[in-house]
Amino acid sequence: MSDDHAAHAISAYGSRINKTPEIDRLAEEGVRLTNCHCTNAICTPSRATILTGQYGHITGVREWQPLDNRRPVQLQKILKSAGYNTSIFGKWHLGHGFTDNVDQIDNNKPESVPADPEGFDYYSILPSHGRYHNPDFLTPEGSSTIEGYVSDIITNQALEWLDNRTETDKPFFICVHHKAPHRIWEPGEHYKHLYEDEEIPQPETFNDDYAGRPAAAAAKMRIMGNLNENDVKGVPPPELEGAELKNWYYQRYIKDYLRCVASVDASVGKLLDYIDESGLRENTIIIYTSDQGFFLGDHGWYDKRFIYEHAVRMPFLMRYPKEIEQGTVTDKLLTNLDFAPTLLDYAGIETPAEMQGISGRAMINGNAPKDWQDSFYYRYWDHGGHNVCAHYGLRTMTHKLIYFHPSEFNWQGHKDLEPHLEPYWELYDLEKDPNELNNVYDSPEYASVQAELKLELESKQRYYGDKALHN
Repeated sequence: MSDDHAAHAISAYGSRINKTPEIDRLAEEGVRLTNCHCTNAICTPSRATILTGQYGHITGVREWQPLDNRRPVQLQKILKSAGYNTSIFGKWHLGHGFTDNVDQIDNNKPESVPADPEGFDYYSILPSHGRYHNPDFLTPEGSSTIEGYVSDIITNQALEWLDNRTETDKPFFICVHHKAPHRIWEPGEHYKHLYEDEEIPQPETFNDDYAGRPAAAAAKMRIMGNLNENDVKGVPPPELEGAELKNWYYQRYIKDYLRCVASVDASVGKLLDYIDESGLRENTIIIYTSDQGFFLGDHGWYDKRFIYEHAVRMPFLMRYPKEIEQGTVTDKLLTNLDFAPTLLDYAGIETPAEMQGISGRAMINGNAPKDWQDSFYYRYWDHGGHNVCAHYGLRTMTHKLIYFHPSEFNWQGHKDLEPHLEPYWELYDLEKDPNELNNVYDSPEYASVQAELKLELESKQRYYGDKALHN
């Protein structure tokens, strides 16, 4: 799993801006999901949902609260109890480097929440986001600084663990979680000159004017205006202005982002080669994903958070030669809520009743039940981060309904945060408007669709036990 790697920066997903030959191997040799999504498009809540199969209002991880590792319903704990060797290398981001104060979690106020990953036989994790160069790692033995580039180090640690397993009769579960391509983008030595003489094409929504979308207009994550000198490694030439200046910022941002992606792609190749050469290919499931999507100049933005497509869509590529036919592509819906139940199904383990997701195994194999999910519920809590308004919504195969509702508090208890918007709705026809430029909520022709989606949204909220309210 990488951090902030958008599907549209993977060539198997039709990227216009880069090539990812090693990640593409998984698509060629397994399955590619075109409609995989997260239920909250920021790092920590998504990672908590992936491990628990639960929404943030259940786990308490709504923004950057630590995951309470005393919770028994976690994928790695269940697999370990079933006899798997378990390990994680790289980004944990569920406790270390963050406050252990969880006052905002339903008034539950334990003095401390354990921050170390539990359920892993071994871990070597970055504190918080970690550094790209010469990063620190936390292990059961303590903390140490390792010289080198973070993607290479994480990969080498994972390969060493695989190679040194003593209980080779046991199955294993290994998480290789890259920092890249998270902001601030610092490429490794091998890739720092990649794209140097190229002009990366701008996305078609690069100059979005945000008409009819007050929350989008308020967001402070614009390519020109919110990227800083550290992000783009310098200051623009003084003679540039207007469109040329905006493109200067974009080129500096996107090239470093893609250079960081290149290091992750190389890592995937090394891991695939190891599995293939070790005789483990046929009976090993390999998944490549990210914790959410990312805006790559889309709508003139970087970052994520919104329920809009480029942020909420996750890459998901999976190889399992024993069961999955090569080159499979499916547009059926899967969310990060379903990751844990799906993997437990493949491992022959019953999904705990506390998990809110469902197994995608039959769907991935082309045998989705007739009532397979055709919509999902989304909730973003962190009002004020990058000036993005708190919101929740429903995405179906054809439409998206969103309710923006400024929160009184953010996760740290701060009050009266921007953006100061009146609560309002957005509705998109994804078949006619896949880029979500035209809010048709007040259009009479969508009145019946609007009513149906509101009923379904309320049904999802009741089903998942979320107490969100709207007008």
